Amino acid sequence: MGERKFKTEVKQLLDLMINSLYSNKDIFLRELVANAADAIDKARFGSLTDPAQVRKWEIRVIPDKTGKTLVISDNGIGMSEAEVIENIGTIAKSGTKAFLAALEEKKESAAPEMIGQFGVGFYSAFMVADKVELETRKAGEESGVRWISDGKDSYEIGKCDRAEIGTSVRLFLKGDAETYLENWKLSDIIRKYSDFIEYPIILPSVKVNDDKTETVTDTVVNSQKAIWLRKSSEITEEEYQSFYSHLSKMNAGKYLKAIHLSAEGVTEFKALLFLPESVPFNIFMPELQKKGLALYVKRVFITDECAELVPDYLRFLRGVVDSSDLPLNVSREILQQNPLLGKIQKAIVTKILAELKKMQENEPEAYAKFFKEFGKILKEGMHTDVGNQEKLQHLAMYETLNNEPGKLISLDDYVKAMKPDQKDIYFITGDSRKNVESNPALELCRSKGYDVLLMIDPIEEWVMNSNFQFDKKLFKSVAKGELELDGADKEAAEKKIEEAKGKYQALTDYLVKHFDAKLSEVRFTARLTKSPACLVGTDSSISPYMEKLFKAMNQSFPQTKRVLELNCDHPLIAAMAQLVGKEESAGRLDKFADLLMDQALLSEGSAIDDPSAFTARVTDLMTEALAGK
Repeated sequence: MGERKFKTEVKQLLDLMINSLYSNKDIFLRELVANAADAIDKARFGSLTDPAQVRKWEIRVIPDKTGKTLVISDNGIGMSEAEVIENIGTIAKSGTKAFLAALEEKKESAAPEMIGQFGVGFYSAFMVADKVELETRKAGEESGVRWISDGKDSYEIGKCDRAEIGTSVRLFLKGDAETYLENWKLSDIIRKYSDFIEYPIILPSVKVNDDKTETVTDTVVNSQKAIWLRKSSEITEEEYQSFYSHLSKMNAGKYLKAIHLSAEGVTEFKALLFLPESVPFNIFMPELQKKGLALYVKRVFITDECAELVPDYLRFLRGVVDSSDLPLNVSREILQQNPLLGKIQKAIVTKILAELKKMQENEPEAYAKFFKEFGKILKEGMHTDVGNQEKLQHLAMYETLNNEPGKLISLDDYVKAMKPDQKDIYFITGDSRKNVESNPALELCRSKGYDVLLMIDPIEEWVMNSNFQFDKKLFKSVAKGELELDGADKEAAEKKIEEAKGKYQALTDYLVKHFDAKLSEVRFTARLTKSPACLVGTDSSISPYMEKLFKAMNQSFPQTKRVLELNCDHPLIAAMAQLVGKEESAGRLDKFADLLMDQALLSEGSAIDDPSAFTARVTDLMTEALAGK
């Protein structure tokens, strides 16, 4: 054995790797198993042209509690002494990377998929070991090679009598790392990080018999079933459900649809994505939910929380993405900010939205059920994903005024059913169908038979701040701004309003003064057909429901002054106008005005400022009426 110095400033770099690079020491086993799989990939690739190299490929993980060592071995390609010096003696020198480069030069088309960084991954072993011994032999070499190091500033290398082709890495474990000698611990790590490695990972278990002899049983720990690489026609419902449950963990339920995605070209990856059947309990509890999809690179687990793979409005998706060429940093724990991630996300979003559209068209009942579960989440994308806003608008569904409670229709269906004289898409926001249906602002639409979208999800008003039109038709809130009519209806309404302005000018002046702190305007409207008055907002104001949500979240905001609209034809308005300017009726007019305001608030589902004062006013007026005053 001869001693050699490392070609880099090893001590400083190893200190960085061992103490800073990896946040979880379990990673060492993932790295060594991945390296073993790479070595078998290389050997198997060579066997395509040399059948004599074919053998039963396998990886072995062998703990020895007596010697306090852990061995990870493979029967892959092995290394010559020069390759050991080149790949192991130089930190971060990637044998795999060089191998792929050589294949590229030869223009080989059948190169195996491999995950690189052999040099760096190998040295993660020193997180748990104070000495590492490597033995390897390459086919065609006369003898094997032994490499030993304590991971400081030098290593020993020389020949050994190894007969088997392949590589074994023996770790002399540190005192605080002896838990890695336990089969349960090793099994857990392998199943978490390397379950879908296509070669069997074998873990022997020792049983002591009654006669004190020992029986060794080999157990294949990993499933070797990368379900996402198989054709959908070859996968059973039981296998899909089992894998979905594996991904969902504590949120496991039934899945609604399994979606395969395969991309080739500039960005190569395969994905298996699941639409859940029902909302997980923690979907609105960010601190308790995993974000993103599981990410594998060449079937090696990287993370189960790759948030960059899906936008937040698709956070209900479960699934796995397996990339063939996604660059990682040296630790493989933190993805580099790489444009490939954005391309993968774009491909996933396109596929999912297309599948949802297909479901909406071909399986309307199943889609309606899905949308009732996940619609309020999907609608977030109408505000946040401008590039896909139109697609999401087509997918959005709503209850409407003209349809029975619980029935959802799409915007396409709404537009098809619009009256010939209707030019805008009408909507109203609120916290429940019951509350919004009672809003007087709907009266004109009811009288003309116009349908109205009932937007009763908490997110709706925020979403509509950036949704201005659909199918070249403007969205119009029936509870904001002035409601315009067309043709003869418009002329008749404008004439009636102008007459009311002149006739009841004194009343509107009084109401403006009386409610100076609450109202920005008092005006007559064609919006009302039955009620005497209603409250509406300006085109840019937030709704009372949104104000209520802000208050519930202890958010402060400027007080919004509303607009009080009056019905030109209502007898109450005419009666109140008779009291204006009469000194003896001043107190009664104040009571009527306050009741009118409270009535408008209650009709739209808002709370009144002072319920006890409201009750007192009603009682007084009832008493006066019964007394004949």
